Amino acid sequence: MDPIGTSCFSLNIEENARAILEEKKQDEKFQEIIVSCRSLSRYEGKKTKTLVPQLVAASLAALYHLVVGISLAYSAILLPQLKEDKDFNLTPTEESWIASIIVLTVPIGAPIGGILMDMIGRLNTVKLAAIPGIIGWTLIATAHDLPMMLLGRVFNGFASALGTGPAIVYLTEIARADMRGSLISLAPAYTSFGMVMVYAKGWFMNWRTVAWLSNIYTIVPCILIMFIPESPAWLVSKGRTEDALKSLDWINKYQPQPENRAESLAELQLAALQKEHQKKMESEALTGTGIMTRIKDFMKPTGYKPLIILVGLFFFQQFAGIYITLFYSVQLFKEVGSTMNPYFASVLLGSLRCLMSMVNTYMLRTFRRRPLIMTSGVGMAICMCVSALFTKWIQQKETDMTWVPVLALAMYVVTSMIGLLSIPWTMTAELFPIEIRGIAHSITNAFANLLMFFSIQSYYSLTALLGGVSGIQYFFAVISVGGAIYSYVFLPETHMKKLSQIQEYFLHNTMYLGQKKKPKRSSSHARKRISNKDIVKTNDKSQNQVLLT
Repeated sequence: MDPIGTSCFSLNIEENARAILEEKKQDEKFQEIIVSCRSLSRYEGKKTKTLVPQLVAASLAALYHLVVGISLAYSAILLPQLKEDKDFNLTPTEESWIASIIVLTVPIGAPIGGILMDMIGRLNTVKLAAIPGIIGWTLIATAHDLPMMLLGRVFNGFASALGTGPAIVYLTEIARADMRGSLISLAPAYTSFGMVMVYAKGWFMNWRTVAWLSNIYTIVPCILIMFIPESPAWLVSKGRTEDALKSLDWINKYQPQPENRAESLAELQLAALQKEHQKKMESEALTGTGIMTRIKDFMKPTGYKPLIILVGLFFFQQFAGIYITLFYSVQLFKEVGSTMNPYFASVLLGSLRCLMSMVNTYMLRTFRRRPLIMTSGVGMAICMCVSALFTKWIQQKETDMTWVPVLALAMYVVTSMIGLLSIPWTMTAELFPIEIRGIAHSITNAFANLLMFFSIQSYYSLTALLGGVSGIQYFFAVISVGGAIYSYVFLPETHMKKLSQIQEYFLHNTMYLGQKKKPKRSSSHARKRISNKDIVKTNDKSQNQVLLT
């Protein structure tokens, strides 16, 4: 279901008003629908206190991303230590498999997570993810050969796939419209903090100890989310109306009583969700709910267009080196010629990433998505070119400024967090219609992680092909610029947009450049269809719709 505060459906005025008038013969029923379709956002309190329940729920629901960050960055501390472990004698190819196999399992786990979150609930799916997570870390901690290590990483990847998607969808469904991007950004913030933790532990601890401790960060989030309510939208979809109202009461605990209304804000939101669900059920009764129906939904412009655009955006994200620098950070700092301790440098980069995740929360709330991504891509390209240039000079003994590549890579992390790293993940829950949102979110994540696997797997071969670490940094720079150009041409703006507006965009547009504007209807044409007495004029000049938010 759509997020609370942003869930909406539209009634075409000229077609539906006439039908209502004919069926109910004048004003009473019509006025009832008009009242129900007014925006609920005007009843929401704007004081910080009113957001506390949403902030608590979002903070706890996203906490599982902490162990996801640990899993992603674990190879950075694991591979250097395995070179000194007598039980392992790894080739570069085997090392790349240890680093990358964790994301290879996501194309399988993510769709399963999408199905489970719709069956048993968002939070219950997160809890379920703890089981393969614990198995994975235990296998890694006790591994004495490559197959056991790889199997543990596979379980870690599957756990990450199960736990991340439902958490993001949950955040989307409980967030107020103007807070949706900020609350969703908590997930990458936790992921970044998990990376900092694993870099710091790898500096002082053996890789087996780090694996054992990671079980704690797998279990604790699953315990804490027992104290927050399930998504009201999901509860309504399962007919659990009383539970949905309790959930909404909890989320709106500090909201003021709506003026001139007998109902509480929670009751108004429940009514909106019920009407939307009823409309969905009526639609499914006509079209069906099976696999063929979902395929048909994906074949609509609102299904395949955002999927294609997001897959393209994730291609540029992955091959711009963002995750390669995470999975191989310790080794990368050794290869660029820096004299700084590579573990300390990794902690520095991870800390910057975590800090920028917090800053990103403000930026997502304040600035539009497209300029952020384009600025991010250009900034990343500049930083990578500087690092590549000085890396080459250091290798050729032409300079002793070994700190420059570290600074350039640090700025690369900062600029990546502005947009190209964080925004694509948050958009996976924003661009799809309600009918396919859960499975579409998981499928998009599957494609993203498949691209991540190929990028991480190709690190050694690309480095050899491009003449060393400086060559691959130039390659990252070119891809970063390509990502900025791609976003400028294709990516729609979602900042402060209702989800219904985003879906309306895809019905008429593929590229952002040269997008079609819906023509205004002349008043004379409108009068031919329905009299002015029987229509309600909206403030949206681009479409004759009544929006229920």
